Amino acid sequence: MDPDVIFGLHAVQAALDVPVSRIKEIWLAADRQDQRVDALLKAAEQQGVVVHKAERDTLDKIAPNVQHQGCAARCKPLESLDEKGLMTLVESLNEPALLLILDGVQDPHNLGACLRTAEAAGAHAVIAPKDRASGLTATAVKISSGAAERVPFAQVTNLSRLMRELQDAGVWLVGTSGDSELSLFQAELKGSMAIVLGAEGKGIRRLTRDNCDQVVYIPMQGEAESLNVSVAAGVCLYEAYRQRHL
Repeated sequence: MDPDVIFGLHAVQAALDVPVSRIKEIWLAADRQDQRVDALLKAAEQQGVVVHKAERDTLDKIAPNVQHQGCAARCKPLESLDEKGLMTLVESLNEPALLLILDGVQDPHNLGACLRTAEAAGAHAVIAPKDRASGLTATAVKISSGAAERVPFAQVTNLSRLMRELQDAGVWLVGTSGDSELSLFQAELKGSMAIVLGAEGKGIRRLTRDNCDQVVYIPMQGEAESLNVSVAAGVCLYEAYRQRHL
C-alpha cells in the first residue's frame, strides 16, 4: 500500500484535528452517513481538504487488504525527528523528560499501540532505530488512534550514540530484562529518564543493554514468559507517571 495513504475514520479524523493538516485529499464511501462522517466532513471543509465520494471497490484499491472503514486519505509524509531534533526537544522541556525507546520493534501494530500508550502516560517522545524496526506506516498510524499525529517520533541511525547523547543531557536510561535483580517498582523513576524496551521474545540487544544506566524486570505471576511490548510500555510508563504525580 502507498505509504502516504492513511485509512480508518479515527486516523483520518486525527490527521484533520491539528492546526495544519497534512492531508491532501480524502475518499469516503458513498454509502456511509452517520455522525462520525458528518464530523469528518466538517473538519475537512475547515482545513480546505477535498473529499471524494467513492464506491467500496475504489477504496479497496486505494487501501488494499486492510479494514479501511470506508475512509482513506492521501497525505504528506508524517515526519520523524532525527537525532538533532530529538535532542532539541529534550533540552527545551520545562519538566523532567519521559521518553520511550523501542529497540527492534518491527510490528507496526505494536509501534502504534506504544505510541497510543506513550501519549496517554505523558511521554514526550518515542524513539526507534531506522534499521530493523517499524516506522510510521499506515498501520502504525491507524493503531495509534491519533497519537502518531501528536507524539513526537524519532528514528535514529545510531541508537547507541543517541543513548549516550541523552545521558550527557542528564537523561537516566532504564532498560528492561527478565533476568535483572531489580524490580521496576523498586526503581526511582521521577527524574529525566527513558524507558528502553525490546521486541517480544528477544528483549533489548546486548549493546543497548550495556548502554543503560539501570536494568529492571517487570514482576509477573503465572507461566507467561514475557509481555507484549505495548503492554510492557504501559506498565513501565504508568509506574513512572505514578511516581511523578501521586
